[in-house]
Amino acid sequence: MTDRALAVVRAGALTTVQDRGRPGHAHLGVPRSGALDAPAAALVNRLVGNPVTAAVLETTLNGCALRPRSAVTVAVGGAPCPVSVDGRPAAWGAAVRVPAGALLEVGAAVAGVRSYVAVGGGIAVEPVLGSRSTDLLSGLGPAPLADGTVLPLGRPYGLPARVDVAPQPRPPAELVLRVTPGPREDWFTPRALRVFTSRPYRVSPAGNRIGLRTEGPALERARTGELPSEGMVLGAVQVPPDGRPVVFLADHPTTGGYPVIAVVRHTDLPAAAQAAPGTPVRFLAVGRH
Repeated sequence: MTDRALAVVRAGALTTVQDRGRPGHAHLGVPRSGALDAPAAALVNRLVGNPVTAAVLETTLNGCALRPRSAVTVAVGGAPCPVSVDGRPAAWGAAVRVPAGALLEVGAAVAGVRSYVAVGGGIAVEPVLGSRSTDLLSGLGPAPLADGTVLPLGRPYGLPARVDVAPQPRPPAELVLRVTPGPREDWFTPRALRVFTSRPYRVSPAGNRIGLRTEGPALERARTGELPSEGMVLGAVQVPPDGRPVVFLADHPTTGGYPVIAVVRHTDLPAAAQAAPGTPVRFLAVGRH
């Protein structure tokens, strides 16, 4: 058995393997998937000397605990959280050396939702359709981590970055999502369109990797009935029967039957991945591209 492996001591609420996803398979019903906060995942990879395409771990809210079988270099970023090695505090946002058999603890997020753990060499699970990402909707890729899971690691790519700490954006106190009109905005009343971009919403605790759900004023339809299923894109803002907008994230379905009122700019989606339940949400109309 190779010593290039990582044993999961505590899996946490939801920890998955993620990379940049598997784009280009929507016609097969396969979402893109991949790290929800892609800039954070890319940064921790750079800190340990990996290419940005290497697979990392994405934790949710309460972190995880890991024990490498050989000495490794790790970096933790994304949502700020305490990091320790065998009970001793270690740096967040910087490369850290973890000896063989030592316990790496990635603690609960003190702000935001998702922390990212990169290991030199990357998580080397078998790729599916060109990606190692866990896709919660289609079930592709490795299963979410469980206590006792052992993850293979690749060989280190290069030297860790020589920085004391890498600056990263703080999770949003208010989530501002810039939106362009969606293909079905005519399914909503003029009042609903005004409410959508002028009234505050909040992040619902019911959200997940598939979509960010909101709490707030219901949007009134101008048309009744349902659509035939049609294609859905990353960032689509779909409005289900309860009238509360849902922002589609990386594991979103590739088709859907509820009307799409708007589409969020891709550059705003990493912040959506870090918006904790209760965070105020504002949809800002910016016109068409």
